[in-house]
Amino acid sequence: MLRQYKLKNYNFRLIIWLLIISTLGVLLVGSAESSLQDRQMYGVIAGLVIMVIVSLMDYSWLLNFYWIIYVLNLALLVLVVVAGSTVGGASRWIVIGGDNGFQFQPTEIAKIFLIMFFAMFLMKHEDDLNTLKTIVKAVVLLLIPLALVASQPDLKNTITIAVIFCILMYAAGLSYKIIGGILLVAVPLVLVGIFLITQTDLPIIDDYQKERIMTFLNPDDEEYSESAMQQNNSITAIGSGQLTGKGLNNNEVSSSNRGNFVAEIQTDFIFAVAGEELGFVGCFAILLLLFLIVLECILIGRRAKDQAGTLICCGVASLVAVQSFINICVATGLMPNTGTPLPFVSYGLTSLISLYIGMGLVLNVGLQTRNYYGGETVNEYRIHRT
Repeated sequence: MLRQYKLKNYNFRLIIWLLIISTLGVLLVGSAESSLQDRQMYGVIAGLVIMVIVSLMDYSWLLNFYWIIYVLNLALLVLVVVAGSTVGGASRWIVIGGDNGFQFQPTEIAKIFLIMFFAMFLMKHEDDLNTLKTIVKAVVLLLIPLALVASQPDLKNTITIAVIFCILMYAAGLSYKIIGGILLVAVPLVLVGIFLITQTDLPIIDDYQKERIMTFLNPDDEEYSESAMQQNNSITAIGSGQLTGKGLNNNEVSSSNRGNFVAEIQTDFIFAVAGEELGFVGCFAILLLLFLIVLECILIGRRAKDQAGTLICCGVASLVAVQSFINICVATGLMPNTGTPLPFVSYGLTSLISLYIGMGLVLNVGLQTRNYYGGETVNEYRIHRT
Protein backbone atom coordinates (compact mmCIF):
# COMPACT_ATOMS: atom_id res chain seq x y z
CA MET A 1 0.00 0.00 0.00
CA LEU A 2 2.75 2.45 0.98
CA ARG A 3 5.95 2.67 -1.02
CA GLN A 4 9.20 4.50 -0.77
CA TYR A 5 9.05 7.43 -3.14
CA LYS A 6 11.68 9.99 -4.04
CA LEU A 7 11.06 13.55 -2.90
CA LYS A 8 12.33 14.95 -6.20
CA ASN A 9 9.43 13.24 -8.00
CA TYR A 10 6.83 15.02 -5.84
CA ASN A 11 4.93 17.65 -7.83
CA PHE A 12 5.40 20.72 -5.64
CA ARG A 13 4.10 23.03 -8.39
CA LEU A 14 0.64 21.54 -8.04
CA ILE A 15 0.79 21.93 -4.26
CA ILE A 16 1.80 25.60 -4.61
CA TRP A 17 -1.16 26.33 -6.92
CA LEU A 18 -3.47 24.55 -4.46
CA LEU A 19 -2.11 26.50 -1.50
CA ILE A 20 -2.51 29.85 -3.26
CA ILE A 21 -6.06 29.27 -4.48
CA SER A 22 -7.13 27.74 -1.14
CA THR A 23 -5.76 30.77 0.69
CA LEU A 24 -7.75 33.03 -1.64
CA GLY A 25 -10.78 30.88 -0.88
CA VAL A 26 -10.36 31.29 2.88
CA LEU A 27 -10.08 35.07 2.48
CA LEU A 28 -13.10 35.32 0.18
CA VAL A 29 -15.27 33.07 2.37
CA GLY A 30 -14.27 35.15 5.39
CA SER A 31 -15.26 38.30 3.53
CA ALA A 32 -18.60 36.79 2.49
CA GLU A 33 -19.42 35.31 5.92
CA SER A 34 -16.86 35.92 8.66
CA SER A 35 -18.28 33.19 10.91
CA LEU A 36 -17.32 30.55 8.32
CA GLN A 37 -13.71 31.60 7.77
CA ASP A 38 -12.23 29.47 10.55
CA ARG A 39 -14.13 26.39 9.39
CA GLN A 40 -12.93 26.91 5.83
CA MET A 41 -9.35 27.29 7.08
CA TYR A 42 -9.60 24.10 9.14
CA GLY A 43 -11.07 22.37 6.09
CA VAL A 44 -8.08 23.43 3.99
CA ILE A 45 -5.63 22.18 6.64
CA ALA A 46 -7.48 18.86 6.96
CA GLY A 47 -7.65 18.56 3.19
CA LEU A 48 -3.91 19.14 2.81
CA VAL A 49 -3.11 16.51 5.44
CA ILE A 50 -5.44 13.98 3.79
CA MET A 51 -4.00 14.84 0.37
CA VAL A 52 -0.44 14.10 1.54
CA ILE A 53 -1.52 10.80 3.11
CA VAL A 54 -3.39 9.72 -0.04
CA SER A 55 -0.46 10.83 -2.24
CA LEU A 56 1.78 8.29 -0.49
CA MET A 57 -0.67 5.41 -1.02
CA ASP A 58 -0.10 3.33 -4.14
CA TYR A 59 -3.08 4.09 -6.37
CA SER A 60 -2.61 0.74 -8.15
CA TRP A 61 -3.12 -1.04 -4.83
CA LEU A 62 -6.22 1.06 -4.10
CA LEU A 63 -7.71 0.26 -7.51
CA ASN A 64 -7.51 -3.46 -6.73
CA PHE A 65 -10.64 -2.80 -4.65
CA TYR A 66 -12.48 -0.93 -7.38
CA TRP A 67 -15.63 -3.04 -7.07
CA ILE A 68 -15.66 -2.46 -3.31
CA ILE A 69 -15.28 1.27 -4.00
CA TYR A 70 -18.25 1.10 -6.38
CA VAL A 71 -20.47 -0.76 -3.89
CA LEU A 72 -19.44 1.60 -1.05
CA ASN A 73 -20.34 4.51 -3.28
CA LEU A 74 -23.79 3.07 -3.95
CA ALA A 75 -24.29 2.41 -0.24
CA LEU A 76 -23.57 6.06 0.62
CA LEU A 77 -25.93 7.31 -2.08
CA VAL A 78 -28.68 4.93 -0.93
CA LEU A 79 -28.14 6.14 2.64
CA VAL A 80 -28.85 9.68 1.46
CA VAL A 81 -32.15 8.55 -0.06
CA VAL A 82 -33.14 6.59 3.05
CA ALA A 83 -31.89 8.80 5.88
CA GLY A 84 -30.70 12.02 4.26
CA SER A 85 -31.34 15.43 5.77
CA THR A 86 -33.69 17.57 3.69
CA VAL A 87 -32.77 21.20 3.12
CA GLY A 88 -34.65 23.44 0.69
CA GLY A 89 -36.63 20.51 -0.71
CA ALA A 90 -33.51 18.47 -1.54
CA SER A 91 -32.20 15.48 0.42
CA ARG A 92 -28.45 15.58 -0.22
CA TRP A 93 -26.83 15.53 3.21
CA ILE A 94 -26.17 13.05 5.99
CA VAL A 95 -25.99 14.60 9.44
CA ILE A 96 -23.30 13.11 11.68
CA GLY A 97 -23.36 13.81 15.42
CA GLY A 98 -26.90 15.12 15.77
CA ASP A 99 -27.80 18.80 15.99
CA ASN A 100 -24.31 19.76 17.14
CA GLY A 101 -22.57 17.62 14.51
CA PHE A 102 -21.77 18.32 10.89
CA GLN A 103 -23.26 17.65 7.49
CA PHE A 104 -21.66 15.33 4.97
CA GLN A 105 -22.61 15.31 1.28
CA PRO A 106 -21.88 11.84 -0.16
CA THR A 107 -22.34 13.02 -3.75
CA GLU A 108 -19.07 14.97 -3.54
CA ILE A 109 -16.98 11.96 -2.57
CA ALA A 110 -19.04 9.86 -5.01
CA LYS A 111 -17.48 11.81 -7.90
CA ILE A 112 -13.99 10.77 -6.75
CA PHE A 113 -15.07 7.16 -6.17
CA LEU A 114 -16.60 6.95 -9.65
CA ILE A 115 -13.43 8.36 -11.23
CA MET A 116 -11.40 5.67 -9.43
CA PHE A 117 -13.84 2.93 -10.38
CA PHE A 118 -14.07 3.79 -14.06
CA ALA A 119 -10.31 4.37 -14.30
CA MET A 120 -9.79 0.71 -13.37
CA PHE A 121 -12.86 -0.60 -15.21
CA LEU A 122 -11.88 1.07 -18.49
CA MET A 123 -8.27 -0.10 -18.18
CA LYS A 124 -9.48 -3.67 -17.62
CA HIS A 125 -11.58 -3.37 -20.81
CA GLU A 126 -8.99 -1.48 -22.83
CA ASP A 127 -8.88 -4.14 -25.55
CA ASP A 128 -12.66 -4.45 -25.98
CA LEU A 129 -13.70 -0.89 -25.12
CA ASN A 130 -15.36 -0.32 -28.50
CA THR A 131 -17.58 -3.39 -28.32
CA LEU A 132 -21.28 -2.96 -27.66
CA LYS A 133 -21.14 -5.25 -24.62
CA THR A 134 -18.51 -3.13 -22.83
CA ILE A 135 -20.16 0.19 -23.69
CA VAL A 136 -23.56 -1.01 -22.44
CA LYS A 137 -22.01 -2.41 -19.26
CA ALA A 138 -20.20 0.87 -18.57
CA VAL A 139 -23.35 2.92 -19.18
CA VAL A 140 -25.44 0.69 -16.89
CA LEU A 141 -22.81 0.94 -14.15
CA LEU A 142 -22.99 4.72 -14.51
CA LEU A 143 -26.79 4.97 -14.60
CA ILE A 144 -27.27 3.29 -11.21
CA PRO A 145 -25.40 5.93 -9.12
CA LEU A 146 -26.57 8.63 -11.54
CA ALA A 147 -30.21 7.76 -10.85
CA LEU A 148 -29.56 7.92 -7.08
CA VAL A 149 -27.98 11.38 -7.43
CA ALA A 150 -30.80 12.61 -9.67
CA SER A 151 -33.41 11.40 -7.17
CA GLN A 152 -32.11 13.68 -4.38
CA PRO A 153 -32.77 15.81 -6.60
CA ASP A 154 -29.34 17.10 -7.67
CA LEU A 155 -29.36 18.04 -11.34
CA LYS A 156 -26.02 19.85 -11.33
CA ASN A 157 -24.07 16.87 -10.00
CA THR A 158 -26.00 14.53 -12.28
CA ILE A 159 -24.81 16.58 -15.25
CA THR A 160 -21.28 16.89 -13.85
CA ILE A 161 -20.88 13.14 -13.32
CA ALA A 162 -22.30 12.39 -16.78
CA VAL A 163 -19.87 14.84 -18.44
CA ILE A 164 -16.88 13.40 -16.54
CA PHE A 165 -17.91 9.89 -17.60
CA CYS A 166 -18.04 10.98 -21.26
CA ILE A 167 -14.57 12.54 -20.96
CA LEU A 168 -13.19 9.36 -19.37
CA MET A 169 -14.66 7.24 -22.15
CA TYR A 170 -13.07 9.51 -24.75
CA ALA A 171 -9.71 9.51 -22.96
CA ALA A 172 -9.83 5.70 -22.68
CA GLY A 173 -9.93 5.44 -26.48
CA LEU A 174 -13.59 5.26 -27.50
CA SER A 175 -13.85 5.15 -31.28
CA TYR A 176 -14.72 8.39 -33.10
CA LYS A 177 -17.31 6.46 -35.11
CA ILE A 178 -19.11 5.48 -31.90
CA ILE A 179 -18.82 9.03 -30.54
CA GLY A 180 -20.31 10.38 -33.77
CA GLY A 181 -23.16 7.87 -33.61
CA ILE A 182 -23.91 8.76 -29.99
CA LEU A 183 -23.95 12.48 -30.83
CA LEU A 184 -26.35 11.88 -33.72
CA VAL A 185 -28.78 10.35 -31.21
CA ALA A 186 -28.03 12.48 -28.15
CA VAL A 187 -28.21 15.96 -29.70
CA PRO A 188 -31.79 15.56 -31.07
CA LEU A 189 -32.88 14.01 -27.74
CA VAL A 190 -31.47 16.98 -25.81
CA LEU A 191 -33.21 19.43 -28.15
CA VAL A 192 -36.49 17.56 -27.77
CA GLY A 193 -36.02 17.55 -23.99
CA ILE A 194 -35.41 21.31 -23.90
CA PHE A 195 -38.52 21.86 -26.04
CA LEU A 196 -40.68 19.69 -23.77
CA ILE A 197 -39.35 21.42 -20.63
CA THR A 198 -39.84 24.97 -21.91
CA GLN A 199 -42.96 24.59 -24.04
CA THR A 200 -45.06 22.03 -22.16
CA ASP A 201 -46.17 21.28 -18.62
CA LEU A 202 -44.89 17.71 -18.61
CA PRO A 203 -43.20 16.88 -15.24
CA ILE A 204 -39.80 16.05 -16.75
CA ILE A 205 -37.86 17.93 -14.09
CA ASP A 206 -38.80 19.55 -10.77
CA ASP A 207 -40.65 22.86 -10.79
CA TYR A 208 -37.77 24.82 -9.27
CA GLN A 209 -35.39 23.45 -11.89
CA LYS A 210 -37.78 24.44 -14.69
CA GLU A 211 -38.13 27.89 -13.16
CA ARG A 212 -34.36 28.39 -13.26
CA ILE A 213 -34.23 27.40 -16.93
CA MET A 214 -37.14 29.68 -17.81
CA THR A 215 -35.53 32.51 -15.85
CA PHE A 216 -32.35 32.08 -17.85
CA LEU A 217 -34.22 32.10 -21.15
CA ASN A 218 -36.56 34.96 -20.18
CA PRO A 219 -34.65 37.15 -17.69
CA ASP A 220 -36.69 40.27 -18.56
CA ASP A 221 -40.06 38.57 -18.11
CA GLU A 222 -41.91 39.95 -15.06
CA GLU A 223 -42.96 36.42 -14.11
CA TYR A 224 -39.32 35.49 -13.54
CA SER A 225 -37.93 38.86 -12.44
CA GLU A 226 -37.57 37.80 -8.80
CA SER A 227 -35.73 34.60 -9.74
CA ALA A 228 -33.42 36.51 -12.09
CA MET A 229 -32.50 39.03 -9.40
CA GLN A 230 -29.81 36.85 -7.83
CA GLN A 231 -27.83 36.41 -11.04
CA ASN A 232 -28.37 40.03 -12.07
CA ASN A 233 -27.00 41.22 -8.74
CA SER A 234 -24.05 38.86 -9.11
CA ILE A 235 -23.22 40.35 -12.52
CA THR A 236 -23.55 43.86 -11.09
CA ALA A 237 -21.25 42.98 -8.19
CA ILE A 238 -18.59 41.54 -10.50
CA GLY A 239 -18.72 44.60 -12.74
CA SER A 240 -18.58 47.03 -9.83
CA GLY A 241 -15.11 45.77 -8.86
CA GLN A 242 -13.65 47.09 -12.13
CA LEU A 243 -9.89 46.48 -12.48
CA THR A 244 -8.59 46.06 -8.93
CA GLY A 245 -11.76 45.76 -6.83
CA LYS A 246 -13.02 47.47 -3.71
CA GLY A 247 -10.77 45.51 -1.36
CA LEU A 248 -11.44 42.55 0.92
CA ASN A 249 -13.87 43.12 3.79
CA ASN A 250 -14.81 46.59 2.55
CA ASN A 251 -17.56 48.38 4.45
CA GLU A 252 -19.53 49.75 1.51
CA VAL A 253 -23.24 49.28 2.18
CA SER A 254 -23.88 48.93 -1.55
CA SER A 255 -21.62 45.87 -1.80
CA SER A 256 -23.12 42.44 -2.46
CA ASN A 257 -21.80 41.26 0.93
CA ARG A 258 -22.94 44.07 3.18
CA GLY A 259 -26.21 44.60 1.35
CA ASN A 260 -27.11 40.89 1.15
CA PHE A 261 -27.99 41.33 -2.51
CA VAL A 262 -26.82 37.84 -3.51
CA ALA A 263 -27.96 34.70 -1.67
CA GLU A 264 -25.49 31.85 -0.94
CA ILE A 265 -22.65 34.22 -1.77
CA GLN A 266 -20.13 32.18 0.25
CA THR A 267 -20.77 29.07 -1.89
CA ASP A 268 -22.50 29.26 -5.26
CA PHE A 269 -21.71 32.92 -5.95
CA ILE A 270 -18.26 33.29 -4.39
CA PHE A 271 -17.03 34.51 -7.78
CA ALA A 272 -19.21 37.60 -7.28
CA VAL A 273 -17.24 38.36 -4.10
CA ALA A 274 -13.98 37.92 -6.01
CA GLY A 275 -15.13 40.22 -8.80
CA GLU A 276 -16.36 42.93 -6.47
CA GLU A 277 -13.53 42.91 -3.94
CA LEU A 278 -10.54 41.81 -6.05
CA GLY A 279 -11.69 43.11 -9.43
CA PHE A 280 -10.66 41.83 -12.83
CA VAL A 281 -7.16 41.13 -11.55
CA GLY A 282 -8.44 38.84 -8.79
CA CYS A 283 -10.86 37.02 -11.09
CA PHE A 284 -8.12 36.49 -13.67
CA ALA A 285 -5.81 35.16 -10.93
CA ILE A 286 -8.45 32.61 -9.87
CA LEU A 287 -9.04 31.52 -13.47
CA LEU A 288 -5.30 31.23 -14.04
CA LEU A 289 -4.79 29.13 -10.91
CA LEU A 290 -7.65 26.79 -11.86
CA PHE A 291 -6.18 26.47 -15.36
CA LEU A 292 -2.73 25.67 -13.93
CA ILE A 293 -4.20 23.02 -11.63
CA VAL A 294 -6.07 21.37 -14.52
CA LEU A 295 -2.99 21.60 -16.76
CA GLU A 296 -0.76 20.05 -14.09
CA CYS A 297 -3.18 17.13 -13.68
CA ILE A 298 -3.17 16.54 -17.44
CA LEU A 299 0.63 16.68 -17.65
CA ILE A 300 0.96 14.21 -14.78
CA GLY A 301 -1.55 11.93 -16.49
CA ARG A 302 0.47 11.92 -19.70
CA ARG A 303 3.45 10.51 -17.79
CA ALA A 304 1.46 7.91 -15.84
CA LYS A 305 2.76 4.34 -15.77
CA ASP A 306 -0.58 2.90 -16.95
CA GLN A 307 -3.94 3.87 -18.37
CA ALA A 308 -5.63 3.82 -14.95
CA GLY A 309 -3.27 6.54 -13.72
CA THR A 310 -3.91 8.58 -16.86
CA LEU A 311 -7.68 8.28 -16.40
CA ILE A 312 -7.51 9.25 -12.72
CA CYS A 313 -5.66 12.45 -13.63
CA CYS A 314 -8.01 13.09 -16.54
CA GLY A 315 -11.05 12.55 -14.32
CA VAL A 316 -9.85 14.85 -11.53
CA ALA A 317 -8.84 17.51 -14.07
CA SER A 318 -12.29 17.22 -15.66
CA LEU A 319 -13.99 17.55 -12.28
CA VAL A 320 -12.15 20.80 -11.49
CA ALA A 321 -12.65 22.16 -15.01
CA VAL A 322 -16.36 21.31 -15.31
CA GLN A 323 -17.28 22.63 -11.86
CA SER A 324 -15.27 25.81 -12.43
CA PHE A 325 -16.91 26.35 -15.81
CA ILE A 326 -20.43 25.86 -14.43
CA ASN A 327 -19.88 28.03 -11.33
CA ILE A 328 -18.38 30.96 -13.23
CA CYS A 329 -20.97 30.75 -16.01
CA VAL A 330 -23.76 30.87 -13.42
CA ALA A 331 -22.19 33.82 -11.58
CA THR A 332 -21.84 35.74 -14.85
CA GLY A 333 -25.30 34.86 -16.18
CA LEU A 334 -24.13 32.55 -18.99
CA MET A 335 -25.97 29.50 -17.61
CA PRO A 336 -29.08 28.84 -15.49
CA ASN A 337 -28.53 28.93 -11.74
CA THR A 338 -27.36 25.45 -10.71
CA GLY A 339 -25.63 26.00 -7.36
CA THR A 340 -22.24 24.44 -8.09
CA PRO A 341 -19.32 25.39 -5.79
CA LEU A 342 -16.12 26.88 -7.23
CA PRO A 343 -13.33 24.31 -6.57
CA PHE A 344 -11.01 25.21 -3.65
CA VAL A 345 -12.66 28.65 -3.33
CA SER A 346 -16.30 28.20 -2.30
CA TYR A 347 -17.31 27.25 1.23
CA GLY A 348 -18.17 23.58 1.57
CA LEU A 349 -16.00 21.19 3.53
CA THR A 350 -17.18 17.95 1.89
CA SER A 351 -16.47 19.33 -1.57
CA LEU A 352 -13.12 20.76 -0.47
CA ILE A 353 -11.83 17.58 1.17
CA SER A 354 -13.11 15.41 -1.69
CA LEU A 355 -11.16 17.54 -4.17
CA TYR A 356 -8.04 17.24 -2.03
CA ILE A 357 -8.45 13.45 -2.01
CA GLY A 358 -8.58 13.61 -5.80
CA MET A 359 -5.43 15.73 -5.85
CA GLY A 360 -3.72 13.21 -3.55
CA LEU A 361 -4.43 10.48 -6.11
CA VAL A 362 -3.03 12.68 -8.89
CA LEU A 363 0.14 13.32 -6.88
CA ASN A 364 0.61 9.58 -6.36
CA VAL A 365 0.22 8.98 -10.08
CA GLY A 366 2.96 11.58 -10.54
CA LEU A 367 5.23 9.64 -8.19
CA GLN A 368 4.85 6.54 -10.35
CA THR A 369 5.73 7.54 -13.89
CA ARG A 370 6.49 5.20 -16.78
CA ASN A 371 10.10 5.10 -15.57
CA TYR A 372 9.13 4.02 -12.05
CA TYR A 373 9.93 0.55 -10.72
CA GLY A 374 9.12 0.26 -7.03
CA GLY A 375 10.93 3.46 -6.10
CA GLU A 376 13.81 3.10 -8.57
CA THR A 377 14.53 4.74 -11.87
CA VAL A 378 14.83 2.58 -14.99
CA ASN A 379 18.65 2.62 -14.85
CA GLU A 380 18.72 1.76 -11.13
CA TYR A 381 16.25 -1.07 -11.72
CA ARG A 382 18.35 -2.51 -14.55
CA ILE A 383 21.56 -2.30 -12.50
CA HIS A 384 19.98 -4.15 -9.54
CA ARG A 385 18.60 -6.85 -11.81
CA THR A 386 22.01 -7.29 -13.40
